[in-house]
Amino acid sequence: MPKQCLRAKILIVDDHPLVREGLALRISLHSDLKVCGEAESEEQAIELARQTNPDLILVDISLKSGHGIELIKRICALNPKIRMLVISGFQESLYAERAFRAGAHGYLNKQESNEKMIEAIRTVLAGERFLSPEISRRLINQALGASNETKNPVERLTDRELEIFRMIGEGLSTRSIAGRLFLSTHTIDTHRENIKRKLDVSTAAQLSRTAVQWLLENG
Repeated sequence: MPKQCLRAKILIVDDHPLVREGLALRISLHSDLKVCGEAESEEQAIELARQTNPDLILVDISLKSGHGIELIKRICALNPKIRMLVISGFQESLYAERAFRAGAHGYLNKQESNEKMIEAIRTVLAGERFLSPEISRRLINQALGASNETKNPVERLTDRELEIFRMIGEGLSTRSIAGRLFLSTHTIDTHRENIKRKLDVSTAAQLSRTAVQWLLENG
């Protein structure tokens, strides 16, 4: 009897049902890959990771509750053997480096082709990293101290501050942000003050306008 080929188990984490369905369909076309679960939030993803022990998790940055970067950090603590590939529509130059620092093994923009996605999945499953030539160049320049790029003030925000800044741009109130991130309103207010200081804005209204403008420009 021929030896049965083992299929890599993949957990999909994205807050849009149609995106999850599309990813699952594309993955199902390949005999060496299978989807072992789908999640829309950070907590749901953690629970499914415990239950299914996936080989790879596809992670979006934006989730129904929680956040992709925080999820990556928690998965690393839960089981460092699980590989993680970010598939997101968010700006690569701003989020890819954060994702790698958190523990991700690859970053792919949602605009890429099906073939590129499968290539990225197999690269990460093989124990390698997957990143674009642009991000490779930036990381090498930073490592060599050769980067001449001026940092945008938004890039100085911490991972948590950045996700709160994005939610402010989406029009969410302090209470709503606290609920989505499972934090107190006091903690959110503290983060808001730190963001205002780093972006050199003085009022809540200025912060909201800055966040809305940034979101319009960066998606």
